[in-house]
Amino acid sequence: MTLESNQVSVVMLGASGAVGTEALHTLLQLKNIKQITLLGRSPISNITASNVQQHKIDIGDASSYQNFVQNNTIAICTLGVGQPSKISKEDFIKIDKTAVLDFATECKKAGVKHFELLASVGISSTSSSFYLRTKGELVEELKALNFDRLSIFQPSMILTPNNRYGIGQAITLKVWPLLKPVLLGGLRKYRGVPVSILGQAMAKNILRDGKGHETLQWDDFYAIST
Repeated sequence: MTLESNQVSVVMLGASGAVGTEALHTLLQLKNIKQITLLGRSPISNITASNVQQHKIDIGDASSYQNFVQNNTIAICTLGVGQPSKISKEDFIKIDKTAVLDFATECKKAGVKHFELLASVGISSTSSSFYLRTKGELVEELKALNFDRLSIFQPSMILTPNNRYGIGQAITLKVWPLLKPVLLGGLRKYRGVPVSILGQAMAKNILRDGKGHETLQWDDFYAIST
């Protein structure tokens, strides 16, 4: 799908994170974006594009950003805690579920047609895993908002060029790519994906046709990003 120039306005929450950074980098290179609105707890430095607006907000208070989501056609949310195991369940819910749902609700009220969420492979509202169940519950509530299009990105291990979380992640970043040859068929969705590919896919997906709810996984990331 090729949109007319200046047809798309995007509001982003979580653009300073690893995936959000890559998605934003790709958005800045696209020629179809009229405006990009970045919402966060602090501004992102070194952004000089004339079509970018940045607003410092309180992610726990929707009233701090409800005016900024106006006049956007698409929302991209990559908000999430880096290491869920390092914070309480209550704080995890506040950031990864409540804050995201509040953002989505304000986007729906403002007339946003397409909402994209960075989630995880294996999420389910009935999962025995607290993390996967919470994410699954969030998606069910997002579906109930009835966006014209809802895109749920479900990566397995996100492969970043740098180790951000210590020895555990260092080992994972080394080992996970080695599993690719044995993750075949229905297991392909568990393959690790480079953060650059995932970010590109989230950005470029907004220029593709789509309606209703779509779940995107490993094969989709590569198909969209190329």
